[in-house]
Amino acid sequence: MTRITLSILIVALAAGGATAQSAGPTPPPAAPAEAPQTAFTLDTPIEVLAADAGARAVLERELPGLIGHERFDQFKAMSLKALKPFSGDLITDERLAAVEAALAGPTSSSEAPNPVT
Repeated sequence: MTRITLSILIVALAAGGATAQSAGPTPPPAAPAEAPQTAFTLDTPIEVLAADAGARAVLERELPGLIGHERFDQFKAMSLKALKPFSGDLITDERLAAVEAALAGPTSSSEAPNPVT
């Protein structure tokens, strides 16, 4: 009984596959649209900021030691705003304002300004 059911299933799958194949070639997938630049904010998870070269540089400059902190894995899913109350006086309003201003500018290493020569 099981062999008959399995045989019927195999025949049905083969027939379905043959029908799909005889329908003609599948058109190639459309080229993916260029992803828009991500706007980082103080609500962006820290691990997302750390994954971007430009945003990581901002964090390292404005909040030194944050990315290398021994408990980074415990708070990396939090945003800077969410982490602030747990940081004591290490993450101040002034530092957050500096991070926010820097993140509002170009953050990608590919968007670094060209030096004037």
